[in-house]
Amino acid sequence: MERGFLSFQDVSFRYQEDQPNILKQLNMTIHPNEWVAIIGHNGSGKSTIAKLMNGLLFPQEGQIVVDDLSLQEENIWSIRKKVGMVFQNPDNQFVGTTVVDDVAFGLENHGVPREEMIERINSSLEAVGMTEYKNHEPHRLSGGQKQRVAIASVLAVAPEMIILDEATAMLDPYGRREIMSTIHHLRSQRDVSVVTITHDVNEVTLADRVIVMNKGEIWYEGTPRDVFAKKSELHDIGLGVPLVTQVAHELKELGLTMEEEPITHKELVDVLWKSHSTK
Repeated sequence: MERGFLSFQDVSFRYQEDQPNILKQLNMTIHPNEWVAIIGHNGSGKSTIAKLMNGLLFPQEGQIVVDDLSLQEENIWSIRKKVGMVFQNPDNQFVGTTVVDDVAFGLENHGVPREEMIERINSSLEAVGMTEYKNHEPHRLSGGQKQRVAIASVLAVAPEMIILDEATAMLDPYGRREIMSTIHHLRSQRDVSVVTITHDVNEVTLADRVIVMNKGEIWYEGTPRDVFAKKSELHDIGLGVPLVTQVAHELKELGLTMEEEPITHKELVDVLWKSHSTK
């Protein structure tokens, strides 16, 4: 088994004894400082994976190892210091009356000294671009701003991995772009592994690696470009591809030559510009 920061080793899980397994003998590894997107249709097992990573669930079979710690009841809080979770609805995570109170909550629970606490709060809010909102009431923020505060609250505890479990599902397109940009900026500022659980294929183009789940098993894994090249196969398991990929595929069928199919708007513009300038 390849070593990494977090690994699933022959993990199987079911919610009820008399029900079939949601996950079946799953093996996967997340490396330090890696961004992995896990995608799949509803019921594919992706959100179950997120809850197992953070110890919200425990497998019936197999082993989950986080930074050389085997996930067990007795070390669950040690693991949760290492693996933070941001959920779909940020309102469910807010406990403070102001943004700064909310970010401070987890630090108080961990007994962090006050001077260090202030430093961590400030650096975490700065990392997600929410410093100027520190005294605002969380419920008065926009959806994207709320999720950025939720990310800051997790960051303040200084985990080595952050999981975003459908964290943009309730946001509008602007809010989704805002969160993806925040994660991209965050990774440029500090060492942290990121796992994004999503059904939105447009969110995964920035990831280092994509794991495609289907019926409780890994259907395919590779770079975003590798995954989106399987356009028809993805369609067969209920997943689409980003609009850019669809447009590029249509242009290719119309005879436009391209070295590799673009997966971002910038890459598509570059392909079109190159094609135009060579005519």
